[in-house]
Amino acid sequence: MLEIDSVTCIKQERCLFESLSFTVHSGQIMQIEGPNGAGKTSLLRIIAGFARPDDGKVRYQQVDIQDDYDSFASELLFIGHKTGVNLQLTAYENVQHWLQVHGGSATRDEVYDLLAQLGLIGLEDVPARTLSAGQQRRVALVRLWLNHAKLWILDEPFTALDKKGVAMLQTQFQSHLANGGAILLTTHQDLTTHFAELQTIALEYRL
Repeated sequence: MLEIDSVTCIKQERCLFESLSFTVHSGQIMQIEGPNGAGKTSLLRIIAGFARPDDGKVRYQQVDIQDDYDSFASELLFIGHKTGVNLQLTAYENVQHWLQVHGGSATRDEVYDLLAQLGLIGLEDVPARTLSAGQQRRVALVRLWLNHAKLWILDEPFTALDKKGVAMLQTQFQSHLANGGAILLTTHQDLTTHFAELQTIALEYRL
């Protein structure tokens, strides 16, 4: 599904990684590991097409993502460190706005049910600015239940989640993989669920 071919990234005259190559297949979860500053977020942004590598190619379904980015973007769900939640809108309004922008659909009851499952019951209609960091991240993660993207790129998705939230998210990971999707993520936490499909790429901090 995804091919990283000899990708190099240089930031402020420091080489974060060089000639990095790996592939991600349908039904596979790939974890990017490494210390702070090793380039994990930079790598995810390059793979998502938000930044260009200094060398190398990123291909999706054997096509360079820069040659047909619109098609690639339609298959991609990216959730980064910043949740992308509008703090002036309520949790419910944030989900509805995301659905409108991305052409998705869900009934009011379906959205409220998902928010409740993610521990936001009673908080669906209050401004997101009044929610905790963990609650705001749960609002963002609702997208994982409402999208049809094949490739998920997630930067520290477990940040500020409690054990119940982590378990629920990993259950959704398993469902996505079983349906032929692929996941590329970074996390400082150990995955509590066993994923037979899990592979790791380790980045090292370079002076």
